[in-house]
Amino acid sequence: MIRHSLAALLVTAVLAAPAAAQQFKVAKYSIGGDGGTDYLTAEPGTGRVFVSRSTHVMVIDGATGKLLGDIPDTPRNHGIALAPKSNHGFITSAGDSTVTMFDLKTLAPIKKIKIPTGGLDGIMYEDFSDRIILTNHSRPIGTAVALDAKTGDIVGTAELEDDSPEGAASDGKGKIFVNNEGKSTIQVIDVRTMKVLASWPLAPCEGPTGIAYDRATNRIFSGCGKTSVVLDPNTGKVVATIANGDGVDALGWDPGEKLIYIPAGRDSNVTVAREDAPDKYTVVATVATMRGAKTISVDPVKHVAYLFQPEYGPLPPGTPPPAPGQRPPRGPVIGAYFFAITH
Repeated sequence: MIRHSLAALLVTAVLAAPAAAQQFKVAKYSIGGDGGTDYLTAEPGTGRVFVSRSTHVMVIDGATGKLLGDIPDTPRNHGIALAPKSNHGFITSAGDSTVTMFDLKTLAPIKKIKIPTGGLDGIMYEDFSDRIILTNHSRPIGTAVALDAKTGDIVGTAELEDDSPEGAASDGKGKIFVNNEGKSTIQVIDVRTMKVLASWPLAPCEGPTGIAYDRATNRIFSGCGKTSVVLDPNTGKVVATIANGDGVDALGWDPGEKLIYIPAGRDSNVTVAREDAPDKYTVVATVATMRGAKTISVDPVKHVAYLFQPEYGPLPPGTPPPAPGQRPPRGPVIGAYFFAITH
């Protein structure tokens, strides 16, 4: 059963300079449904939010938390990308190494696209080339795979320097930038040829995941645990840092409001930073969410940031410990909470 409840609260940042603070409202909805989660994607201007749920994707009304639709058969899914020109959506599923292409209007699946490299994780729409870019935890080396957004055909593959590539962002002029979580670098790729052009270190950032590109000021934002960074893509140099929480796995950017949203799953909050100038950034709020909420998506038309996180209960008695190097198992899902942040 899908349950809906709403609790709205006002959150104000506590800063050394109170005049810089901004107020943010957090609407929290219990949306029910089964499965864990990874990424979610807001559709600009429509209010629809696509939420990964391990084996299916829930489509949520961001204004009410109500279920609008559900896309099934996406085993161990991670992310969703939307290609408005072709009216197609795409879902990465690591469980069967496929990408599900679906109709954006009806949500009906169109076909499954087999991805030979495996390791499916991140996904984004690249508007300059009208391509879908996959960033894959392939073995022994990570890959970026390009799909034609109209047909779903694989049109290019780039081998990366890290087996843990995360988010990707586009400058809208033919280059994409991929965060490498393991090596803490960004690689630059020509989206037409899928050739790697450069690799830049991100210190003091460690474990970069989420990424966004400000086309107005020509800056890259890379989300990292505790210290995120801003890069000049002309030089590859870090020009600013932003202090934030720990457990970051995505980054949201609202170009109209000049606000960067950095979610921290371990610290149960979102750091909101304002871009004052290309090389100057001010933290204007720290918004409370819940433990584990580490991914985020921003609707740049409605100026709303969305998060989602299940709540897990205790492990059943007798659950064996994890194998060496494996993550600890989780208990059953006992709650599922969707957050909408406005100001």
